[in-house]
Amino acid sequence: MITLVLGGARSGKSRIAQELASAGALPVVYIATATALDDEMATRIEHHQHNRPSEWRLRECPLNLASALQEETQQPQTIMVDCLTLWLNNQLFEYPEQDFSALFDELVNSLSANNANVIFVANEVGLGIIPLGEVSRKFVDEAGRLNQQLAQIADKVLFVAAGLPLALKDNTK
Repeated sequence: MITLVLGGARSGKSRIAQELASAGALPVVYIATATALDDEMATRIEHHQHNRPSEWRLRECPLNLASALQEETQQPQTIMVDCLTLWLNNQLFEYPEQDFSALFDELVNSLSANNANVIFVANEVGLGIIPLGEVSRKFVDEAGRLNQQLAQIADKVLFVAAGLPLALKDNTK
């Protein structure tokens, strides 16, 4: 099963995703995509570490997410990816001229032999003001495309606002 949990910054999406991951009987692997490039991000990472159950296995994956998912989805477990938006940011920073459509296809294809429950966390960044800078606009555009592509294949899509989840799609019933 694939679940996509969307929301704005500090909307509660990671907490909701963690609750979903903890609700199952399977072991959980947490795939972290963040990199501590500054003190503020280091503090955010520390906050997530503190709130994550200690029995969860951690896999840090700032760039090669498709490869990690191909490996991890071979076994029955719950995989929580937090977050796709930071992974996309890392991709834009490291490989700004790459074919993002091909990158997203690779990510989706990595889930084809899926024996796991996969929960993706992503920011919905397209609800605000259109950014002025070219790189910022590219980020918003690519994040929107990535979220749409994953929402299409997801069994369940939740939108979180003010800590409350709203089901946008639920094919699990």
